[in-house]
Amino acid sequence: MTKATAAVIVAAGRGLRAGTGGPKQYRSIGGQTVIFRAMEPFCRHPQLFAVQPVVNPDDIQMFQDAVCGLSHASPTEGGATRQASVHAGLEALAPQKPDIVLIHDAARPFVSQGLISRAIDAVKPTGAAVPTIAVADTIKLVDGKGNVEATPERARLRIAQTPQVFYFDAILDAHRRAAREGRSDFTDDAALAEWAGLTVATFEGDVANMKLTTPEDFVREESRLASALGDIRTGTGYDVHAFGAGDHVMICGVRVPHTKGFLAHSDGDVGLHALVDAILGALADGDIGSHFPPSDPQWKGAASHQFLKYAVDRVSARGGRIANLEVTLICERPKIGPLRDQMRARIAEISGVDISRVAVKATTSEKLGFTGREEGIAATASATIRLPWDGQEPDKKLGV
Repeated sequence: MTKATAAVIVAAGRGLRAGTGGPKQYRSIGGQTVIFRAMEPFCRHPQLFAVQPVVNPDDIQMFQDAVCGLSHASPTEGGATRQASVHAGLEALAPQKPDIVLIHDAARPFVSQGLISRAIDAVKPTGAAVPTIAVADTIKLVDGKGNVEATPERARLRIAQTPQVFYFDAILDAHRRAAREGRSDFTDDAALAEWAGLTVATFEGDVANMKLTTPEDFVREESRLASALGDIRTGTGYDVHAFGAGDHVMICGVRVPHTKGFLAHSDGDVGLHALVDAILGALADGDIGSHFPPSDPQWKGAASHQFLKYAVDRVSARGGRIANLEVTLICERPKIGPLRDQMRARIAEISGVDISRVAVKATTSEKLGFTGREEGIAATASATIRLPWDGQEPDKKLGV
């Protein structure tokens, strides 16, 4: 029987060792916030039914802005220590009665879905497991004066990571017991589980799943991400819809009151349709009609946000990221200017990107053509994406 699996994402710390710029989990790295990168693999993992963030109460608005577009539980308030924050997250999940829980630090933004899957499999033998990687360097144990006391056997040493995974009831009971006994000194949940008498297994971690701690970590990872996602692609899109009877139109995911509606198979959102074609064009992956044919009755009256999300997910499936999205709307009416930022925010929410990466522009056709006669609306769009290199230079793939 499949067990219900949830995750706690710990994001209540202040990250003082990371230098200036506010809590490190809300800083940008590679064009996305650290916490968005840390949460996204859990939010999109097919085996998880709930993702419970734990945040500082002063950071609620920052959190909401940083993870726009991700589906998760309402954030719960963290405590004075990491241990207290994890306990708060577990208590928030308790009414949903998960069988398994993964506990992950938001400061590890490079967790993969593969690592999450390995964690879920690894919990079964003992009910507790932690991802680890081997120690490459010789380790020294030193005394208070900095003198070497011992050299531990390197073959038996491991570096612990998150997500750490447990049977839910067992780790919640351990946290409750620690709280009752005044124990608040555990640096990770595996150590607390050991203290509570649980056998903690290990499984293969991921060297890329590193923790961001210092300013140097941010510089190094920015450089790595820039080189890894070096295949920059641009696509363009165009769409047009005629007006018909109605009292509103959907434009860039926003319901806009109008004296007419769209004549369309779906909701007729020209802005989102053009964006979908732009993203698919950047991927060299057909067009909106090939993925959502108008002859298919299931798309009759469909909301276009699902088409855009589908296109964005195809970028993610290739290991890529959205770098920039731009829409230009061509119409006499309705007036786009007052709704521009609302449209940008909606596109950002659907796409899971920062609003600073979304542009919405508008122009008229100076009363010329079908848009000038107010018979419909046209939209053009462009999308810039970054994909991982496939190991070959472009000229070598082309044979020139």
